[in-house]
Amino acid sequence: MVNYIWFGMIAIGVLVAAFNGHIEVVTKAALDGAQFAVQTSIDLVAIITFWLGIMKLAEAAGLVRALARVVQPITNFLFPSVPREHPAMGAIIMNLSANILGLGNAATPMGLIAMQELQKLNHDRKTASDAMCTFLALNTSCITLIPTTIIGIRLIYGSTNPTEIVGTTIFATAAGMTMAVTVDRVLRSIYRQRR
Repeated sequence: MVNYIWFGMIAIGVLVAAFNGHIEVVTKAALDGAQFAVQTSIDLVAIITFWLGIMKLAEAAGLVRALARVVQPITNFLFPSVPREHPAMGAIIMNLSANILGLGNAATPMGLIAMQELQKLNHDRKTASDAMCTFLALNTSCITLIPTTIIGIRLIYGSTNPTEIVGTTIFATAAGMTMAVTVDRVLRSIYRQRR
């Protein structure tokens, strides 16, 4: 549906420009937009690469294992069906760490690995397990303490105070994560009672 809306807006814009005799405006806007998109992407690659490097150093230095021990009581509560030393737990923690740092793009590969590892523990290959549903809810709504990508975009566009969104981001993502975990638990409980 969204594709039809976008196509309609583009078609109407082209028709209006052609009707008014200014079709060159459409071509210029398309070229300027493409150039701006590429420049923004290159700027964001630098930010994401930096934080990915930091995460790789943290992993090599053993900070990921230390973080895993710190959050182990929480992960054991949220993922009781996943063994403590299973590779899925490490991938889950890396994914959540990247999300906490506001690196959603960097979190994606670890999220895919976590789902693959959780699928190995899943007895019903056609239905998502409880752990997979919980992980998806957390991955989608994880708290963000440092919204790195948004701060980077605000810097690129010349914001006078790019970090002013940190407080509201923490509040909004904490509320979202709390709601996601609560709904996950409630729906899981209802499903078990109906079985």
